[in-house]
Amino acid sequence: MGLPNASIHLAPAAEGQAVVGVVFNPRSHRNAKLHERLAALPGVHVATPEKRADLRPALEEFRAKGVQCIAISGGDGTVRDVLTAGLPLFGDEWPALAVLPAGKTNALNVDLGAPKHWTVSGVIDALSSGRRVIRRPLVVRDLEGSGELAGFVFGAGVFTTAIAAGQDAHRLGAFDSLAVAATAGWGVIQALFGTDRNVWRRGVEMAIRTGGARTDLPRTRWGDPARRMFVLAATLERFPAGAKPFAALEGLKLVVLDHPRRRVLATIPGIAAGWDSEWLASNGVHRCATDRIEINLADRFILDGEAFPAGHYEIVPGPALSFVVP
Repeated sequence: MGLPNASIHLAPAAEGQAVVGVVFNPRSHRNAKLHERLAALPGVHVATPEKRADLRPALEEFRAKGVQCIAISGGDGTVRDVLTAGLPLFGDEWPALAVLPAGKTNALNVDLGAPKHWTVSGVIDALSSGRRVIRRPLVVRDLEGSGELAGFVFGAGVFTTAIAAGQDAHRLGAFDSLAVAATAGWGVIQALFGTDRNVWRRGVEMAIRTGGARTDLPRTRWGDPARRMFVLAATLERFPAGAKPFAALEGLKLVVLDHPRRRVLATIPGIAAGWDSEWLASNGVHRCATDRIEINLADRFILDGEAFPAGHYEIVPGPALSFVVP
């Protein structure tokens, strides 16, 4: 289960110690002018990995240099890649982390509450005067292979379609909360007025079980019983555009929509705002908090903005990570 926010003041760094290691994604949306300023800062080590395979050696070098904090300059996808590469290296004993939001989507930073234009200098200052926010990522493990991923937002079904539409919004110049709102609005329109052949309505074949007992998630009678329209799992506490898709649930949270009945879709604004009612479950909207989700998917899923292959996966809470914020 997730941990609540913490406001812990940090001890100052020892004199002469390497303070911050920066993972810099030069392809991120807001990073054009950042890189040239980093090398001039004292006590900063910069890694600019060109591909994911370069991340593990960079993190090993940071550990060898004794960095107190890893600052990740990029969007949600860059954070996902760093966490995934670092899981085998750090396990449950990560250094402090900081996010410098420089990507097209920065949902994690919305949750953490750091400034949109936070700098490495600000991170260094926060090491002695700031707070820490504790968050657990979710870990997605391939049950038919050996791979695992770490991130904060998992989606499947129409969520995958929405991410593709969100990329179109990005190309039109909408980012962060604006892109989320635009994509959600377009999806609701398609689902309300389309037919069940519409990609926004037909859903994806999947089986979902929760908890150690692998309990089947309830399924209402509407639509194809082998399909669900929408799946969202996350460990974030606050979401872009002020959304509250999990109502008051905490920790590893799950929300699933069985079938896009129009009477249910009409309540989407209320559901997104946190409305909860027994009526929802009886009409195919299922919410729960759990310590394990098992999902067998016939189509791709999305983790922090990127698509990954169909398959059989489990989702569990990852290690408690300490994020530095002002």
